[in-house]
Amino acid sequence: MWWGVGAALVANVLYSTGFVLEKRALAALPQVSVRRPARLLRLVAGSPLWLGGCLALAAGFGAQLAVYRTLPIAAAQAIFVSGLVLLLLLSSSLLGERTTGRERYAIAAILAALLMVVLSLRQGSDTVSKGAPAALILGVCVPTLAAGLLLYGLAERRTRRRHRLPTAGVEYGVAVGLLYGVSSLAIKGVAGYLTTDRPVAAVLHLLTSPYPYLLLCTGGFGLVMSQAALQRCRASLIVPVCTTVTCLFTAVLGTLAFGESLPREPVALGLRLAGTALAVSVLLLMPKHDNSPPQPPSPAKELATREAR
Repeated sequence: MWWGVGAALVANVLYSTGFVLEKRALAALPQVSVRRPARLLRLVAGSPLWLGGCLALAAGFGAQLAVYRTLPIAAAQAIFVSGLVLLLLLSSSLLGERTTGRERYAIAAILAALLMVVLSLRQGSDTVSKGAPAALILGVCVPTLAAGLLLYGLAERRTRRRHRLPTAGVEYGVAVGLLYGVSSLAIKGVAGYLTTDRPVAAVLHLLTSPYPYLLLCTGGFGLVMSQAALQRCRASLIVPVCTTVTCLFTAVLGTLAFGESLPREPVALGLRLAGTALAVSVLLLMPKHDNSPPQPPSPAKELATREAR
């Protein structure tokens, strides 16, 4: 169990580093758009810095597989939220993004939530499920994917309106967070098939499940949508919102879908519920709009955009 906690913390480092590297790479690229996905992929694939961030995120997914084999979903999600602390620190030091007062309070709340959840873990008493009914997973994931795509489309329409307030990216973060929530459930499902006993049969069984195909869907849409959103908005806001939505969705619906029970001991149950609730409250602390209007692009970036078109 405790090496599962360590794997979750490693995943946090990899995810935060990956997002910051991608954000830094996107700042030097011409403007990208979800309406031109082929151009977006061509631009980011030509950036070594972005590729480094992508590899860090891929390694984070690998660590997440190990986490789901040893920790309950709800506990794992609360630990994943603690990665926001590192994300805010990295975005401040490497991207020059100013951390607001609300975000500093959020850091303290996240650290307290992490401590509560870790203290609630009990070796041998927590249930770690290995699977869920395919029909139930599809019933949860397909409407969520549709809702995420719809919300992202509405956010895109609002950004094209004149005289609008400069968006901080909350709508983008919620939309991408829903997609990554589906991806997280799919990773949990894949983790249940990982075994050293008859690995070929396990792979064939996995291919008959919905999990690999949900990962392909969320990976494709999530890649394009997250890069366009990261380029437009502060990483120190959009990634925390995305992470919080993902963790809330996965902790609640994942626990129900996979049939994992909460701790029975009153103290452990109280710590688990309080820590999860405190982690989710981070979303409410985030501002809805940036205080300053967006800066116009530099002449060099405008020229690069015209040349790329």
